[in-house]
This record gives sequence, C-alpha cells and structure tokens, in this order.
Amino acid sequence: MMVGLACQAQNQIDKQGRKQGHWVKTDKQGAKIYEGDFVNDAETGTFTYYYPNGTVRIKNVYTEPGKICKHEVYDPNGQLLAKGNFNQKNRDGLWEFFSNDGKIIKKTTYKMGVRHGLQVLFTSKGDTAEVCNWADNHRHGRWWKRIGENGYITATYVNGRIEGRLVEYNNQQQLVREGHYTKGERNGSWSYYEDGQLVIRERWSMGSMRDREVRLLLPEERFVSIYDMNYLAPQGKKKTIVYLSNGTKLVDNEPAELVFGHVGSDRFTLANKESRIMVATDLIVGTTRDNQGREILSLDPNPDFSIFPDEDCMKLLRSLKLHQQTESNGGEFDFDY
Repeated sequence: MMVGLACQAQNQIDKQGRKQGHWVKTDKQGAKIYEGDFVNDAETGTFTYYYPNGTVRIKNVYTEPGKICKHEVYDPNGQLLAKGNFNQKNRDGLWEFFSNDGKIIKKTTYKMGVRHGLQVLFTSKGDTAEVCNWADNHRHGRWWKRIGENGYITATYVNGRIEGRLVEYNNQQQLVREGHYTKGERNGSWSYYEDGQLVIRERWSMGSMRDREVRLLLPEERFVSIYDMNYLAPQGKKKTIVYLSNGTKLVDNEPAELVFGHVGSDRFTLANKESRIMVATDLIVGTTRDNQGREILSLDPNPDFSIFPDEDCMKLLRSLKLHQQTESNGGEFDFDY
C-alpha cells in the first residue's frame, strides 16, 4: 500500500497543467530518463538525467527554480566531462571541461550564453596550451598559443581579428617569424627566421603578398625577390643554380630543397621531381617535343637547358589550359589531352 501511495504522489499536474512535486520519467523499456522536483512547472533542487544503463548523464542543482543551476555532465562511465552554471538556459560564468581520463582541457568564461572573458586550454600533460580573452563571442585582447614543448605564438585580437604585431618562437626560444596585421589581414613587413638567421622577407598589402625576398649565400649573403627569378635547379647535393630574369645565374651555396622551401609555391612549380627543377609558373607557354620526340616545356624566356615535365606538372598544365579554355569559350571546352 505504501508503494502505491508513493507512485500516486509523483508525476502530478495541477489544475493549471503545471508539473508539481516529484517526477520520474522513463522510456518505453522502463529505463529512467530523468528524476527531480517541480514547483509550478519549474525545476527545483537536484534534477538528474540518466543514460539508458542507469548511470548519471546530467545533474542540475537549482539555486533559483527553473532559472539558475549548477550543471554537471558525465560520460556513461561516470566520468565528469563538464561543469558550470546555467542562467535561464544560458551558460554563465566559469565553465570547465575535462577529458575522459579526468584531466582538465579547457576553462571558458561565459556571459549569458556568449563567450566573454578569459579562456584557457590545456595540453594532455596539464600544461597551458592556449590563453585568450573573449568579448561578446569574439576574440578580443591578448592571445598566446603553445607550439611544441617550449615554442609559442602570440598576438592581439580586436573584435575577432588580429591587429598589430604577431611573433612566433620555436622550442629553443628562437624567433621563427614576425609581422603585422591590420584588421585581420597581413599588412606591411613580414620576416622569417631559421636558426636565428633571417631567411625570408615579405611585403604585404591588406592580405595580398606584394613581394618575397629570399636569402641566398653566394657566398656573401644577398636577398633576391622571387619575381626576379625564372628557374631554380640543383647543382649537386649542396648547391642551387638560380636563373634570374635578367639572364644572370647565381650559385647559391645551399641545397635545392632548402631554397625551394624558401621560394615557396606562390609563383613556382616543381616541373620534375626527379631532376628537381623549379619553374616560374607564369613563364610556361605550353609543351613541345625535342628531336627525340620527348615532351618538354615551352617557356618564355627559354633557359639554356630542356625541362621534361613529369605527370604532376602535366596535371597542372592541363588545369591551367582548362581554365584558359573555359574562360575563352564561355564555360565550354573541346580539346584533347
């Protein structure tokens, strides 16, 4: 008889259709979905939600019925995943998030549903991984991010966009790069370093790169614009020949792969992986054949050697040809390759 009375005492609805008192909701299989108390249809006290296996999924402890509560989320094994406060169903104040093994991975501050205030991310070892400030759901203020064990990058955000100087250091605390942003766009001078030595200088204008100068060792140090370079070819394993647009050949005392990395792919294409020759893409006119019937690049101006394109280079040429053909034919193309 007592059990029957207890059942009658829960899941009550008053004359106004509002939930009152203790409620337990179950699914079709009889597994508990949630349990808690209502006052005039508002959750009050401790309100608990469950996984189908009966373990706690969510626990809300209300300090103001239906409005303000302390919120905790658990995985099916009972491990705490997140905790923080809700205010009228909005995250509010400090929230903490945890990994499946119980380590904290993030702390974030909210203001009525939007990120506002300090946010800190952590590595799997518990070290600080990233620190930034938010205002009205936008990054706003100083930003710091760990790279590797001891390296980091830092800048300042204004209303969600980087503004001013950005710097990056490697694990040895050596400067890797530095430059400036204006309204979230790269703007002005940018510098890149290797082993503490300046190797690349760039000039940007509101997100568009205007120039890149690459350090060459001749053996004296000299910076040369990639727009003054036509071709690059290895000379043995430790040197690179740089063919300039004015006909000059420079012998850089650095391996080709290193120089290729500095020059980048903004203007250049690796014409052949085996011969390791880089070509300024805008100098490629097409292809022709030598006296042995082999396909070679047709270039303007032509170098004093032949360049045999590999399949990757030919794919690029096809895409360039397709682009030119579709532009001229109003979207149609009718050529073979």
